[in-house]
Amino acid sequence: QRILRLAEMCRRLETEEEKVLPFYPSSLAEGEQQDARQVLEEVPTEPLAQAMQDYVGLERFWQRFNKAKLEERALERERAALSQQHRHLRELLRQYLAGISVSQDVLGEPNPL
Repeated sequence: QRILRLAEMCRRLETEEEKVLPFYPSSLAEGEQQDARQVLEEVPTEPLAQAMQDYVGLERFWQRFNKAKLEERALERERAALSQQHRHLRELLRQYLAGISVSQDVLGEPNPL
């Protein structure tokens, strides 16, 4: 109950975009979506499935949590790619600056230009 109340309080802090389109569109085909709706509407017969009915209110929380985790992973990958690109550009800049400057160290190495 406490978690559900906190979720309701957090709902007020959501941006308009999150309220209107909080999740990514479904990748299921129309027939698959209908099948999923039918399964969700069935009355559960197993004890575990019946117990899960008590936590239906948390479904939205888990959807949002998973969305945040996916975005976090995507940002981590993007950060790694940008870091690699940054290192490559710094190396190119170092080579360029070494090619245009004259010093004993540069004269002792092959000219990158």
